[in-house]
Parts: sequence; C-alpha cells; structure tokens
Amino acid sequence: MIERTGIVLALVALLIGVAPTAYATSDVPKSKQTVLGKYKTAKEAYDEVTAQRGRVLFLDIRTTGEVMFVGGTAEVDAVIPFAEVKQPMAWDDKAGRFAFAPNASFLATVDAVLNKKGLSKTDTVLLMCRSGDRSAKAVNALAAAGYTNAWSVYDGFEGDLSKDGVRSVNGWKNAGLPWSYKLDKSKFVLDAASGK
Repeated sequence: MIERTGIVLALVALLIGVAPTAYATSDVPKSKQTVLGKYKTAKEAYDEVTAQRGRVLFLDIRTTGEVMFVGGTAEVDAVIPFAEVKQPMAWDDKAGRFAFAPNASFLATVDAVLNKKGLSKTDTVLLMCRSGDRSAKAVNALAAAGYTNAWSVYDGFEGDLSKDGVRSVNGWKNAGLPWSYKLDKSKFVLDAASGK
C-alpha cells in the first residue's frame, strides 16, 4: 500500500509540473547533502533538461582540466568551475590530491549566465561536478546567495567509486547519457561579468 501511495504521489507531482526528488535526504551521503535538500540523478537531470531546456539552467562545475581530459556534455548551458587546482600547485594531504582554490567569481558568473538565459533565482538550476560533493557545496553557496531551486546532481559526471576504485557505479557517463571529449568553446565562460 505504501509503495502504491508513493507511485500515486510521484504521478501527481509529474502532472502538476513538480519534479520529485530522487532520494530522501537520508539516502544521500552526508558529504553530498545540501541546505535545500534537492537532489537528482544524472538521468533525472538529463530528462529535465531535455524536457524543459528553456526553463532550466544546467551547469557543469568541474575544473576546466576535468572537462578537458575526462569529457563533457553539450547538454549543459555552461561550464563554471566551483574551484580550480590551486596555483601555484600545492598538495592536499588529507584529500590525497592537488589542492583546490575556490573560484572567486563563481557566484557572479552563475548570476550572469542565469540573467543571460532570462531566468531568475527561483528557477531550476542543476549543478553537476565529478561525483556530487562539490555540487552540494555549490548548491549551498547559491542558496546563501538567494537561489531557492538549486539541485545537486548527486552522482555527478563520472559517478562514485566502485570497490575496485574505479568510477563505474553511477553518474552521467555510466548512465549512457550523451558526452564527448570534444570541447565546445561556447560552453566555457571566459568573461564572468558578461556570462560569455
């Protein structure tokens, strides 16, 4: 009976134009949880973007190096890194990788791209990083700046690590969604002030 009720509620939500949350907050790892509590899988994000392209802002917030060497999708409106590899490079012992430095123009750039698309801070904004940790932090930053409908694509572009240490569990690439190694210069925001 509970399962039937859940299905009915999901259908009602779809009929009135409300996209259901993929998982309850308790099902999303703590490092991927946001203050807004809005999560989508890569497949759900793809479905929403293709169905409502003009009403959704979809951002890839990975580093430019990640997009350049791992690939990206033409489905995003823009690539706006939430952070980049710190320059000069420094090692982060705790994370076991090169240290990241926050992108100081992240919020201003998102605002510019949002305005360029004719959307507001109450419209749907989908954020995708590698595996969902940075997108959660970016959602929190947007929420603090007044965004009310920012969603984390919590399985990211590459997905979570398998027991073998390979990113083969979930995510955009593993869901068979469209992606390429070929970069589209128009997706990279080179001038934060204008969003171009």
